[in-house]
Amino acid sequence: MAEYLTKEKKQEIFAEYGGSEKNSGSVEAQIALFTYRIKSLSEHLNSNHKDHSCRKALLQLVGKRRRLLTYLEKKDIQKYRDLIAKLEIRSK
Repeated sequence: MAEYLTKEKKQEIFAEYGGSEKNSGSVEAQIALFTYRIKSLSEHLNSNHKDHSCRKALLQLVGKRRRLLTYLEKKDIQKYRDLIAKLEIRSK
């Protein structure tokens, strides 16, 4: 399976996107964390294409991230656009 996130890496992501390293509940921080994990799992699947449990986990993460992005888009469109540009998720 793909690499696990260290506590320091999670705190770094939360500090950058959530405002502080203890703010793990903000939507932006959760989306950033899911994006990092999705990239990691995608790299793993490129070399291990038969790892179906990893593929399922990847699809679940993509779905969670999509739901959070939809919520953020409805709540605050400007934060949504800034986050997408910063994370380079879509090319809009």
